[in-house]
This record gives sequence, structure tokens and C-alpha cells, in this order.
Amino acid sequence: MGFPLIGETIQFFIPSKSLDVSSFIKKRMKKYGPLFCTNLAGRPVVVSSDPDFNYYIFQQEGKLVELWYMDSFARLVGLDPSQSITSTGYIHKYVKNLALAHIGTEALKDGLLSKAEDMIRTRLHDWSKLPAFEFKACVSSMIFDFTATSLFGYDFKMKGAHFSEKFTNIVHALIAFPLNIPGTTFHKCLKDQKEAMKLIRDVLKEKKASSKTLEGDFLDQMVDDMKNEKFLSDDFVVFVVFGFLLASFETISSTLTLAIKLLIEHPLVMQELIEEHEAILKNREDPNSGISWKEYKSMTFTHQVINEALRLGSVAPGILRRAIKDIQVNGYTIPAGWTIMVVPAALQLNPNTFVDPLAFNPWRWKDMGVGVVAKNFIPFGGGSRLCVGAEFTKVLMTTFFHVLVTNYRLTKIKGGQIARSPALTFGNGLHINISKKHQ
Repeated sequence: MGFPLIGETIQFFIPSKSLDVSSFIKKRMKKYGPLFCTNLAGRPVVVSSDPDFNYYIFQQEGKLVELWYMDSFARLVGLDPSQSITSTGYIHKYVKNLALAHIGTEALKDGLLSKAEDMIRTRLHDWSKLPAFEFKACVSSMIFDFTATSLFGYDFKMKGAHFSEKFTNIVHALIAFPLNIPGTTFHKCLKDQKEAMKLIRDVLKEKKASSKTLEGDFLDQMVDDMKNEKFLSDDFVVFVVFGFLLASFETISSTLTLAIKLLIEHPLVMQELIEEHEAILKNREDPNSGISWKEYKSMTFTHQVINEALRLGSVAPGILRRAIKDIQVNGYTIPAGWTIMVVPAALQLNPNTFVDPLAFNPWRWKDMGVGVVAKNFIPFGGGSRLCVGAEFTKVLMTTFFHVLVTNYRLTKIKGGQIARSPALTFGNGLHINISKKHQ
């Protein structure tokens, strides 16, 4: 369990200089097997890379386990770490249905897809004027602006682009030791968190005070529902919007950055991707129309590329649950109150499941069995807490690829070094150039 209080937190954050599972987890898996216990950020944690156990845990939501965040992250989003944060069935259903109504399949079909395409075209056009740009920072800003605009009418032209940087910093404190003194990661993240929460709180205050008819975005709906739903306090509404922003933009921007790096390095994959999207343009009745839902669903190879980038990226360092009862497993007891961390990278980079797991091979998804995928591919979590933004993420990535490969050429200028600590990071960034294809 490591040292008193800090446990093995320091070892946990020692980066591996590749896409592979962090050295901390690999060494302990080799020594103890797919389930082992440790102490992270002052709490006892069971780390799991066992697909069957993980699948079982995800099915036990509300029975044996509950949603949980480490103390540092809980404090960052304004939660009391000592209290249960699992919402009642009614509240969870409300938030899930609200999200699906605004970023789910029907919302994407009804206009969100075309809005995403418009923003992507504009940003790529702007970036093409630059001799080089740092891809992760630029795409993070784009995804943040689009998501924040969709959720609460965020005006990025008025506010500036710096808020996406603050959310990126907050992600880095996901499992950081909650030491709030100047100079620590956690202290800096708390400052960024206060500014981000204030932004959302100010917009909420404006919407509640406005006599104008609400426009119907995610936050507008919650403001309207506050008249009838007692659980919708200002703090709860701000937390939900903050949570959706945090969950969406970092996953998409990190996975897109990794995918672009890998596409540049694998010209055969890039060529097949280009061919799929050029065929869609060729078969389109109106060459000036945007992507249709039917076209999106037909992009078979693109979806394989996205799955492979999600698998290799394994952006979430861990999916956390807390045992609410003692759990028996393999002759051992996980005591009630302990945290369980499911590690996506340990599953998705397992050589026993995925042949040559660190290779970028989208074609592996052609014949992937449903059972293998269900237990070993969890980029969006599992069970009743499966991420409601999964389709939203895939649509944004697919649309980005479509506009990019049909209009621009990519050249890597510098950077692209990857580390996992245990989250996926791009230490010196990925600097690229994009140039317009000759018509």
C-alpha cells in the first residue's frame, strides 16, 4: 500500500513514454495479476484489468457499487468527498434524458451534425492560413467552443479561447493528491475550476433574470425545469453543465490528436480513409450539401479508425466506483468504502485480446466479436452509466475527418511524442501544417 498517507501516488504518476499501459500498473499486474490493491491520493484502491470482473461491476451499479471520484476531483467540481454522489434513479434518469435530448442521436440528426460541420469547416480554413499550429490546443478550443455553445449558448467570440485551457488543466487533477498549497497542480486547478464554475454560474444567473424567451439549449431546459423540479438548485445545475463540458471535450480532443498523428504516420490507412470520403462526395446528389445521417452511418472504415484511436488512446486513466457493500472476488474481500478503479488501457492494450496491441490497425475491427468488444473495449464506460455522449463524440470525429481529408493535406512539422501518466499526454504538442488541396 506504499507510504503512509500518500500511498503509491508518486509511482502511479511516473509516465511511460509510449501508448502502453503505465509502468506502475504493468509491474503490479505482472506480480499480482489483473486485480491488485494500492493506496492512491490517500485512499485504498483496488485496480482492475480483469474484463469479467469489470463487466460484473458495471452491472452492479446501485447494488454493490456507486459512482465515485477521488477526493481531488470531487472537490474540484464542488462535491463533498465524504458523501455519496450517486443520484437517485429519478435524478439520474432526468439528467440522462436531458442529455440525450440535446446531444443524442435525434439532436444530431436534427441539426447538431450540420452545425458541427460548419464550425469544423471554419476552423480548418482558419488553421490552413497558418504556417504551423499546435493541433491539440487548437482542436481543444474548437471542441470546447462547440460543446459550450450547444450546452448553454457560450459566445466564444466574446469570451475568448482561454477557457478550454482551464478545462484541460482541471483534467490533470483528476487523481492528483488534494494538496491545496501554492505551486501544486491541485492548487492551480482549483483556481481554474473557480473561474470555469463562475462562467457557468454567471450564464445561469443571466438566463434566470432575462425576460427574453429562452432559446431551448441544454441550460435553458434546466432553467425552465427549475420551476417544477426541487432538486434543480443553482449548484446542481452548474455542476451538471460543468461535468458535461469536462467529460466531452478532453476525450474528443485527445483522441483526435492521437488519430491525426497516427494517420500521418500510416499512409495506407490515410489513403483508405480518403478514398471512403471521396466516394461519398462522388455519390452525393448535391455536391454543396453537408453530411447526411445516412452518409455518416455508411462510413465503415472511418468508424474502424475511430475505434482504433479510442482503443489506443484509452484517454480516461481510470473509471471509478466505490463499494457500498463488501464484495467477494477470487477468495478475497473488497471492503465497503474502498474505491475500485477499472483501467481501460489495461483492457484495450491487452495482447491476449488484441494482437500486436500497440499497432495502429483499424482493419482489426472488421471481424471483432461482440463479446470481445463488450468486455474489452470501454472508451465510454459500461453498464447503466454508459456515456450518453458516445454518439456525439463519434459524430464530431467523423465529421472532422470528412472535412479534413476531402479538402486538405497534412504535414507534421514537429512533436507528437506520447506519454501515459496514466492519462494520455502529448508532452511537446503535435505541430502540423494543413494546406488546401488543388481543385
